[in-house]
Amino acid sequence: MKRILLLLVLSTLPLSAQNYVDLLRIGYGQTFNNDFENSPNSTQVKSFEADLTFPVPLSDNNVLITGGSFSRNNLQLFPDADFTSLLSTTLKAGLATTYNEKWSSTIVLLPKIASDYKNISGDDFYVGGFALLKLKKSDNLIYRFGAYGSTEAFGFFSTPIFGWYYLSPNGRFEMDMSLPISGDINYCMGATTIGMDYFGIGRSFNITETNAPDVYVDLSSLEFASYVQFNTLGNSVLLRAKFGYASNDYEVYQQGEKIDLGISAFSFGDDRMQLNPTISGGLFLKFEAIYRFRLTSDSEEIDSPTEDN
Repeated sequence: MKRILLLLVLSTLPLSAQNYVDLLRIGYGQTFNNDFENSPNSTQVKSFEADLTFPVPLSDNNVLITGGSFSRNNLQLFPDADFTSLLSTTLKAGLATTYNEKWSSTIVLLPKIASDYKNISGDDFYVGGFALLKLKKSDNLIYRFGAYGSTEAFGFFSTPIFGWYYLSPNGRFEMDMSLPISGDINYCMGATTIGMDYFGIGRSFNITETNAPDVYVDLSSLEFASYVQFNTLGNSVLLRAKFGYASNDYEVYQQGEKIDLGISAFSFGDDRMQLNPTISGGLFLKFEAIYRFRLTSDSEEIDSPTEDN
């Protein structure tokens, strides 16, 4: 799966089973070894992400979604080259609307600046967004339907979204799926949660350093991980340790070379010439801290399962 930007605020609404908001998420990770194709050299990828979501109630049926996110990936793009930092800052601005007991929607605009931040210009500015329609099937199950689109250095990319959120009646088992973008399956054992997740991400970054070639980086990555989560401070602060495999691929292209259209995993009209060797995936370790705000008074019962279930 390529070029999927995971900036969807899919879990920020008080929709029955999912009665919490992850207001802040901070993560730091590092791959152990990423080999260059046809080269004895390898690199490591160090990543840092911070994501802030702040929903503002406007009325009983409307919520203003605000916030932002920042990411930094540090690696070598060529064998024996200096390490390069690829940075991205994204703003969130949208509206969540509840129509009745079953139907609701979320529309969010996602403008961003993505480059090495050496000489920022209008070429580093991109605009994306997504729209979701949600169907409450039962008190424990919500379906999601929608689409995401974004301008990137390589052209326009879009993907449909289908997913669901499920919480078992005893509050132990949780599924949060937004395919083909992400998936999370976990089981709560009180103060500890174990789970596994999938994360598909795609972004582009302009290289704007003075006296450097006019190129951009097309990042495609799939992350598969298992994790252990420690639920602290009344389940408001979640500390998560993840271990898995990431198929990092940081492809370098000449600025101006584009595809005709990207839809999900497919690229149409892609005759670009990659300038750097293909970078292989690798095992990674990541640590995350999440601040979770409970929306309803019964959330403590839901997230603290009883011993007899």
